[in-house]
Order: sequence, then C-alpha cells, then structure tokens
Amino acid sequence: MSSATNGTGANTPESQLESVLPIHPTAARRGNPIVVQSDLTSYSNDHIVSKFTNRGADVSVVEGQYIVTPTSVDYEFQTARKVSKTGLMMIGWGGNNGSTLSATILANRHNIIWRTKGGVQQPNYIGSLLRASTVRLGTDPSTGKDIYVPISDVLPMVHPNDLVLGGWDISGARMDEAMKRAQVLDYDLQRQVAPYMAELGAPLPSIYYPDFIAANQEARADNVVPGTDKNAHLEHLRADIRRFKAQHALDRVVVFWTANTERYSEIITGVNDTADNLLAAIKASHPEVSPSTLFAVAAILEGEPFVNGAPQNTFVPGVIELAERTRSFIGGDDLKSGQTKLKSVFAEFLVNAGIKPLSIASYNHLGNNDGHNLSAEPQFKSKEISKSSVVDDMVAANHLLYTPAQAGAPKGSKAAKGEHPDHIVVIKYVPAVGDSKRAIDEYYSEIFCGGRSTINIFNECEDSLLATPLILDLAILAELLTRIKYRTAGPASKAEFAPLYPVLSLLSYMLKAPLVKPGTDVVNSLNRQRNALETFLKACIGLEGSSDLLLETRIW
Repeated sequence: MSSATNGTGANTPESQLESVLPIHPTAARRGNPIVVQSDLTSYSNDHIVSKFTNRGADVSVVEGQYIVTPTSVDYEFQTARKVSKTGLMMIGWGGNNGSTLSATILANRHNIIWRTKGGVQQPNYIGSLLRASTVRLGTDPSTGKDIYVPISDVLPMVHPNDLVLGGWDISGARMDEAMKRAQVLDYDLQRQVAPYMAELGAPLPSIYYPDFIAANQEARADNVVPGTDKNAHLEHLRADIRRFKAQHALDRVVVFWTANTERYSEIITGVNDTADNLLAAIKASHPEVSPSTLFAVAAILEGEPFVNGAPQNTFVPGVIELAERTRSFIGGDDLKSGQTKLKSVFAEFLVNAGIKPLSIASYNHLGNNDGHNLSAEPQFKSKEISKSSVVDDMVAANHLLYTPAQAGAPKGSKAAKGEHPDHIVVIKYVPAVGDSKRAIDEYYSEIFCGGRSTINIFNECEDSLLATPLILDLAILAELLTRIKYRTAGPASKAEFAPLYPVLSLLSYMLKAPLVKPGTDVVNSLNRQRNALETFLKACIGLEGSSDLLLETRIW
C-alpha cells in the first residue's frame, strides 16, 4: 500500500492470522433455534405471540398476622420477529469505552486473530450477558439432563457484529487514533484493526458545557458544537440522529451516553420538574440543563431509545415525563461492571445467610480518563451516589437484622432511613495503572452471639474490557424491547397491543443505579435482576420462569 496514505491508519498491513481459527461461540450466528410447541405460543411470519400469567400475592397485616391473597393477571406478549437494522450512536465515542467497543466489534466482524505474550488470541464477546451466558430451557426427557441455551437465542436479537457505529465526542481524534490513545487493547490487535477504525472517521462534534465535567477535560475539547444556545444545540443533535439514520438506512438508532461523568443537576421547580418546563428551560438556555439531558431529550423527540451509562442524574423528572408523553424508551444509570456488581452479590449473600454487615468500605484507584475526570469532587459525588445505594434493598428486606424505617420520623434522621451498614466509597486517580482498575472491599459483619467477621476482597480488572460488553447488552436489549408489545388477556379483553412502559427497568442487571418507574422500589439484587430479565424473555415465548424446585426429583 502506498506511503501516500501514511498517517491515515489505512496503511496497516492486513492480518496474516485472519480467519485462522473458527468463530468463537460467543460471536457465532445461530438463527432462531427455539420453537415452543404449546397452546400458549403461536408463530407467524411477523410475530411471536405468547400468553403469560403473572402471579403474585397481596399481603396485609392484621394484629400481627399476615393475610396473604394470591393474585394472577393474564397477559399476551407480541414480539416482532424481524430484527431492526440498528445503529449505535455513542456520546463519548472516542473515549476508552467507545473506541474499545468499536475495535472489538470490528475484530469480531473480521475474525481478526492477534498475538499476545501468552499466545494467539481470538476475538469474542466474553463478558456479555446476552452472548456469553445461558438460561435453562428445561430437561431432555431421554436423559433427565438440563438443557441450556444462550440468552441471545431466546428471542430474535441484533447480532453485535451488525451494529452500525457512530457518535459524538468533544475530542476530534479519528477513531484509530482514539483507540491508540486509550491504551486498552493489545498492540497486535490495534495494528490489524486500525484500517477498519480509520474508515469510521472522526466523531461528530459534541456538546461541551465546562461547568458539568472536570476542568481537566478542557484540553480534549477541540470538537464541539459552537455557541451557547441550548435549543439550537438540541436541534443540531436531532439533525445528527436523523442524518445518521438516513445515511445508513437504519430502522432504529440507540443513543448511548458513555462520556465523562457529569456533576449532578439541581432539580428546580419550574425548570426541569416537568416536560414542558424542561423544554422551556432548553429554549431559555438555562444553566442547569446538562449535556446528557440535552442528548436524552434529542433521542426522545426523535423516538429513539436513550441509555445513560454514567452516574449523573440525566433523567430529571422532566425527561421521564417527556419519555412517557412520547412513549420513547430510556434506561440507566451507570454501567455496573466490577466492584459494584460483586458487592450486589456479596452483600446479598451475607444478609441472606443471616449475617449482619455493619460496615462496607470500598476503595478504588485507576488511571484512565474516567479516573481523571472523577478526581474532581462534583463528578466524584455523582459516582459516590450511584455506588452507595447498591445494598439498600437487601438491607430493607431483612427487618430481623436491621431496624426498619420508622413512619413519621423527622426527614433526614437515622430513624427515617432505618438502620443501615456504614458504607463509604473512595476513588483515586493513579495515572500509572492506566485502564487497570484496583478495587478493595472490606465487609465487617456481626455474627453469632456478638462475634465479628471481616472479609477483604481485592479485585484487579481492565475497566474498559468489563464495561464495553455491557454497552452491547444494553443497546441490544433496548432494541429488542422496542419490538415487544403487550396487552391484558382474557375472554372479554379487547385491548390492543401496546408498547412497554418507557423506563426500561429490565436493563437493571447492567446498571449500578437502575432507573425504575416512578413510585416503584429499586431492586439492586443481582440475582433478582437477572431472574426478572430471564423470566420476561421466557414469558415472551410462553414459558414459565426458571424454577429450582425440581419437584420431580423430590417425590416418588
């Protein structure tokens, strides 16, 4: 290839190892292998229609006695079988997550094999809940053995290799250069994938309001939409989405915030408390309208899903109301990849074992740009809030160990919150470790008859390589959920199929501070979050959720 192209990234030699190995199982295409033979499930060329009974119980307490009334509601789900041609537009596309995600999708798409000091490495989607984990379908009657399938096979879903990539960034570095700057991927992979990254070009100019991110990010801000008129910025973003969708002939665009953590926005009556007030505040260029909120509003008004992968309060009340009004889908907040995911499992294990955590102390240090931005106090406070709430529902579920909140107690008092473990979170910026994050947790608990237990966990992980599969899962699920409709069922029901509620709480498994329907409780338990998603996907093909009762093994 001519040296005239030097510096474009397109002159990198082609891989001599490409396609040497077969496609990794997590990246393989399998079609739609599941067919349910049941009067609860029907198939047409366009849809899968299923019947599902949602069972629960109403509980009242009368003079210390629990009165339980079982409940059931019948629903039908309709899933469009045709998978949308989907684009993924990332805000912060040129950052560590965006560049790593793009490069690894391209590596999988072209099956690029690379060498590391440990040998030959194959591209894959390990770390993706959808592509690399399985669910139990049932048992093989001839052997009695359980049958498991990948979650991505339960319903028709976008294959990650088919995502059309694009987005915005305040840095104008071309995507091959952004990948090199991130220093996440092995050199030999970067060398081979660089031509494909170069073809992606540079990110679109983004919105930069210096007040919302750390001052240390100013040096990167060379690719911004000019001016200070926030309504003009909103229209600019909407035009970007429409143009990207038309240019690539897309059916759907998922807009994803994977940019820097912002400071929290102040919730102000008359500014961002309702949809109309928020739109008026944007027209007035009010200073408390953040860039992430502006992107969310742009996606909502374009009818495209928006997912917030950072901890700030992007979804002010006005955004949620606007999503409800337009029936556009939103989900967030903050990718749950390492320490918090482990904490949501370990704290639940302790409480469910009847052990009482008294304190949880969490320390992190990392050296990537995320850590650099979080070294500023306002941005750290956003992260601290999202990481600190992860054990709340587990504690509230056990009034034997923890005194519950007292009705009528003064707001802000300990009695009003109820007993809770001491919980602190520390994050420090250490440039030398780069993308390799260190996390240390200490669980100090009360055990039998006044005893004490201390458990320390040290976790070292490559931050972006844990986070990027979550972006894939969230984008793929967001697209899927736009194709699922429901209605109440029954002999007299004449309800039309309708879309799901706009706040996609089914995405909670991948998120530290799950956004839920206003007025409903947040579930942080990782097991409950996964079970909810698995049960929902199975319901859409007319199957019951997983049961570990295994009654047939316990009776004659």
